[in-house]
Amino acid sequence: MADTSFDLIVVGGGPGGYVAAIRAAQLGMNTAVVEREHLGGICLNWGCIPTKALLRSAEVFHLMHHLGDFGFSADNIQYDAKKVVARSRGVAKQLSQGVAYLLRKNKVTVFDGAGKLAGKGKLAVTKDGKPVADLTAKHIILATGARARALPGMEPDGKLVWTYKEAMVPEAIPKSLLVIGSGAIGIEFASFYNDMGAEVTVVEVLDRVLPVEDEEISAFARKSFEKQGIKVHTGATVKGLKRGPNNVTATIEAGGKSTELTVERVILAVGIVGNVEDIGLEHTKAKVERAHIVVDEWLQTGEPGLYAIGDVVGPPWLAHKASHEGVICVEKIAGHNDVHPLNVRNIPGCTYCRPQVASVGLTEKAARDAGYEVKVGHFPFIGNGKAIALGEPEGMVKTVFDAKTGELLGAHMVGAEVTELIQGYTIAKTLETTEAELIHTIFPHPTLSEMMHESVLDAYGRAIHF
Repeated sequence: MADTSFDLIVVGGGPGGYVAAIRAAQLGMNTAVVEREHLGGICLNWGCIPTKALLRSAEVFHLMHHLGDFGFSADNIQYDAKKVVARSRGVAKQLSQGVAYLLRKNKVTVFDGAGKLAGKGKLAVTKDGKPVADLTAKHIILATGARARALPGMEPDGKLVWTYKEAMVPEAIPKSLLVIGSGAIGIEFASFYNDMGAEVTVVEVLDRVLPVEDEEISAFARKSFEKQGIKVHTGATVKGLKRGPNNVTATIEAGGKSTELTVERVILAVGIVGNVEDIGLEHTKAKVERAHIVVDEWLQTGEPGLYAIGDVVGPPWLAHKASHEGVICVEKIAGHNDVHPLNVRNIPGCTYCRPQVASVGLTEKAARDAGYEVKVGHFPFIGNGKAIALGEPEGMVKTVFDAKTGELLGAHMVGAEVTELIQGYTIAKTLETTEAELIHTIFPHPTLSEMMHESVLDAYGRAIHF
């Protein structure tokens, strides 16, 4: 068992951890990463990336059923669920190997095992209960991520009641499915399984689906989901699950009435909790609140020299947020004077369902509640030539501005490829752009991005094509 000294140790090799390690190495720090499972973390191996591969397969399957719209025909369209899953896993494996290469390229030392704090600046690494190494460093970053939250009496069993992990590797597509929770994870799985032919029901305890999104976008998305055949129950709770040999009967309560629904499988998508256990926090001054580590604006915990980033420090639970925190944390450690705290209003959020949903900044309601006088613009996909040419005429772009200063407060989209478009508004917000710059920006034609321009114009009574 070797004693090894580093400038910085990162516990966790996900999108927060490995990015922090690489940035530290770029800045000349002798850096180590400790990872107990797979480099790339949940996002790359069991989240962001493989789910997008699944959703791409579902998109292709959906389009194949509409070949006639494009002048083609095909008979007996089928899919092989095992091959769909195998492609998804292959994509994840390829990218995980890519992370390993990047760490080697940057001369970051990787330890395969679980890390646990063992005193000031000390970390013990074990694998299957056996010691691997005792490490020391002046700075330690915890990037241990999070896991799916379970509900009492509805704990996942891997067979009938799934978390995202089981939902990602089904042996076959179930004929019927209940999704509990309508955040990004729940809605993406609902969309995938619906497009693959399952009868899907979504139950959400709040009064609308995708509850963090702007109310108009949420309502538009719900109508689209229901048009596709997804059954949606909002303001509803699942009171219990009765498991049979190969099905589950759920008791759903809404408006004081209870109904029963029998499905083949259930997916729990009711949030996540930080991985704060068994990492030695109890022997430090770091605080844990609501299953997440408390940090300051520079990601410093209450324990000097100990930092935390990513999902383990709380929402928004997004890979790109974790990566950005990793860079901020490391650059602050390195003494950079030009590093800035994370502005959560500039973090875009994307949901890769059909239709896609993307947003950045304040919703219209949040802006009004914060005391802003606002100007709001809209533009529908049906008014855009490229959207019609693609056969994707359903969608909307919405922008929210401060009426007094012209500041772009928020942007919200639903429709084809909006997860790619949102970066334009994110850049605008980061540059503190006002409506004047956006109005005078030349958008290429014919593109979906023209709708972004038109929505800005509409906020100021200048829309041309609507």
